[in-house]
Amino acid sequence: MVTTVRDGIAIKVHGNAAHPATHGALCTKVSRYPARTYHPERILKPLRRTGPKGSGQFETVEWDTALADIATRLKAIAARDPQAILPYSYAGTMGQVQGESMATRFFNCLGASQLDYTICAAAGGEGLVQTLGGKVGMRVQFFAESRLILIWGSNSIGSNLHFWRHVQTAKRNGAKVICIDPRRTETAEKCHEHIALMPGTDAALALALMHELIQNDWLDHDYIARYTSGWEPLRARALEWPPERAAATCGISVEQIRSLARDYGMAGVRGEPAAIRMNYGLQRVHGGGNAVRAIACLPALTGAWRQRAGGVLLSSSGTYAINKAALQRPDLRTHRPARTINMVTIGDDLLRSASASFGPAIEALVVYNSNPVTVAPESSKVVAGFARQDLFTVVLEHFQTDTADYADYILPATTQLEHWDIHTSYGHTDILLNQPSIAPLGEAKPNTQIFRELARHMGFADPCFSEDDVSLCKVAFGDAIDFEALQRDGFVPLPVPDAPYAQGGFPTPSGTCEFFSERLASQGLDGLPNHVPNHEVPIADSAYPLAMISPPARNFLNSTFVNVKSLRDAEGEPLLEISAEDAKVRGIDHGDLVRVFNTRGSYRCTAHISERARAGVVNGLGIWWRKLGLDGTNVNELTSQKLTDMGRGPTFYDCVVQVEKSTIA
Repeated sequence: MVTTVRDGIAIKVHGNAAHPATHGALCTKVSRYPARTYHPERILKPLRRTGPKGSGQFETVEWDTALADIATRLKAIAARDPQAILPYSYAGTMGQVQGESMATRFFNCLGASQLDYTICAAAGGEGLVQTLGGKVGMRVQFFAESRLILIWGSNSIGSNLHFWRHVQTAKRNGAKVICIDPRRTETAEKCHEHIALMPGTDAALALALMHELIQNDWLDHDYIARYTSGWEPLRARALEWPPERAAATCGISVEQIRSLARDYGMAGVRGEPAAIRMNYGLQRVHGGGNAVRAIACLPALTGAWRQRAGGVLLSSSGTYAINKAALQRPDLRTHRPARTINMVTIGDDLLRSASASFGPAIEALVVYNSNPVTVAPESSKVVAGFARQDLFTVVLEHFQTDTADYADYILPATTQLEHWDIHTSYGHTDILLNQPSIAPLGEAKPNTQIFRELARHMGFADPCFSEDDVSLCKVAFGDAIDFEALQRDGFVPLPVPDAPYAQGGFPTPSGTCEFFSERLASQGLDGLPNHVPNHEVPIADSAYPLAMISPPARNFLNSTFVNVKSLRDAEGEPLLEISAEDAKVRGIDHGDLVRVFNTRGSYRCTAHISERARAGVVNGLGIWWRKLGLDGTNVNELTSQKLTDMGRGPTFYDCVVQVEKSTIA
């Protein structure tokens, strides 16, 4: 990203045309970054709560006053048990420095509880680790050379624009593109075919594809023999999933499965590169890890890995050798090993009392790079936890978000345009440097500086708390990169082979693509990928007969950008997409106000009768701030805190509901 500055003011941002992976393109959301940075509601001074929690009533205070009081409160809690203090953060900055460097040092030194960072991609990441050995895959730019592309669980036009550019190149060169997604997304509309399976049935489809590859001998026997392990048990498992069984499970036709298998299998037979781009939608269900495992097995069966334009990609983040120990300094943790709390279950955990199994009740919460009241599941419980009068809450933020409304202190943080950071990617394989283009606005400070100053008020004397941000950027990769080149160009490519698994060499213990995972088996789990049904399966004539997924609205990035007026205007209002068939039986017309509900709560929004929704599935587009929705709620009022089969991830798309026309105007 390149920022144009005039008289110290950032007047526009645009993509860096010299960067091959992004080629000068920015998505609509990020192109509005100056509007977000200079937003009139930007918090530019520390704030202290004056009204009831959740009321949003604050007064300005001096930095030293705020930090001294925060330190006093944290010291008193830590004296009883530092594990009663919990940091809560995620990907607000996406950087290694403003993310988990100085902040993690601070909480390690304090001895606070640790957070299990699972809310986005934990299930899929674990599925990749168990099959391919890490969060690794084919290089994204070579999708442009593929002859067949399966886009599986991704609305690439809305969330992966740079990848979509390569898809367009491949399409112009004659490639066939197939989208597999419960929702008829903008991406699905631009593909040659769309397979609208039921949420949580992706593993069943992948196993049926394997069945057809075996039955028709569309296999690369040499690749299987040389570079895989566990073939015979996988073969037996796949033969249990004929297309008829999978079609009934997935809610699609037998011919769709056979046609997809034929396309994929024959590409291998003809020596044409076939590529699969997975994304995170498919793993946010009970069986999400198994689904990723099953799909990740497919390229090894057909030998697609032999060509640089063949294989699979979910995430490339495992390519980066980040020196996390140097950044985060776990050696500072001299107290007993801290408990770990899953960020997905924060609603339940904030309401827990002290016990032998749980440990101390959470007495203090420090939130940065996240907006849990908006984004965490089963938000009625999250709100109840944040509303506790005895919970001391500090939030580092740009705006008065739903979460910030419940803070005792809000501390103004810098945006990407105002601080140093170093970034990795989960698409391409370049290291990126974020250099500040403008001075911090008002009294805003980088996360790193806030935790440095808080460490000083706490009396932490380790020299690591004096390390500046440029030094932290250098520490992240050490001598593995040329930092001068990184500063000059803004990015440095990693030396990754074009076809990394053409001859095996997977980063698994065996060096093979592991169809059967001994590591999972040793944990008492199924060593083979399998279809794991959703926690909540819709059943006709039941109280909650509809499945609901909550994909991101195109103009928002999770809960970021929701308060940028031009983007919110483009999005319109909170919507529920519903099929004409499901709307008709409920007497719902396009534009009606509806109530969506289940055992966890209810949510009112506007119904859009749309072909984007298949029968039996409604799409609750997110993630609107609660305060901008009717009744002060959003779609996460309905999602659950249940976890995935592996990786301890969230199950946002594993949710059943009922929908009715709202009787309240």
